[in-house]
Amino acid sequence: MQFQQLQYFVAVAETRHFTRAADLVHVAQPSLSQQIKALERELGADLFQRARGNITLTDAGEALLPLARRILADADTARHEVQELVQLRSGRVRLGATPSLCTGLLPDVLRAFHDRYPGIRLMIEEGGSHDLVRELARGALDLALIVLPLPTPSPALTSVELLREDLVVVSSPDAPRPGHGRRAVRIADLEGERLVMFRHGYDLRELTVAACRSAGFEPDFAVEGGEMDAVLGFVRAGLGMAVVPRMVATRAGRGLRVTPLARPGLHRTIALAHRSDVAPPRAARELQRMLLES
Repeated sequence: MQFQQLQYFVAVAETRHFTRAADLVHVAQPSLSQQIKALERELGADLFQRARGNITLTDAGEALLPLARRILADADTARHEVQELVQLRSGRVRLGATPSLCTGLLPDVLRAFHDRYPGIRLMIEEGGSHDLVRELARGALDLALIVLPLPTPSPALTSVELLREDLVVVSSPDAPRPGHGRRAVRIADLEGERLVMFRHGYDLRELTVAACRSAGFEPDFAVEGGEMDAVLGFVRAGLGMAVVPRMVATRAGRGLRVTPLARPGLHRTIALAHRSDVAPPRAARELQRMLLES
């Protein structure tokens, strides 16, 4: 009994027509008929009653049909499982993340992923959450780390909260302490201070500006328009202070004074998102698992 013969048998059983079955499995009708007859000889029983224009299953055919379907389904499952394993030896994962997450959260997780799956190529795209959501929706990314809440929620995406992170104030050790030297400062204490500000479209810019306005003042920018590395460099140079995620400030190393924000402080919620209508590839799902467990 051959696997191909079972495919042909199920095709005829479902279409009740030899010619249509041959089209379905992409084989010439005489070849299909020969294989069905060979299967019947192997089993010692007719599988179909052949009357002109009317093909029906015999009792033997009725008994074989669920078994054949199960065998074919098991073969598909086996093929799928092997392909999943192959995907973890080669291929790619397209991950989007905000620049602050590329600096803070991702390096350790990506190193662990690369150590476990060295054949997987990691393609990272930095951008604001709005841009990353658009790239996800058009299929240019498999996963994206975004900041919630989104300005415009997207029903086409599924997101899982990853972590809630405190924001802190960073300044140069050579500059005066923010908030007149207090151990924790309020957003209101930043009034009149010169700030180093991120470019437009940056999640942290929108969050910081909104917090300042809620405290009743417009922030004063010494420098604006940079990405995370540039902002930290400008702060080290003493051009001003900035509000950044605690994780970034911790990893930034020397040359920065870190001051927490007094309660209730400022926080941001990080989520991992993917398209709702398409399951991420196997390698992307494995990276997703590692991110959720990190």
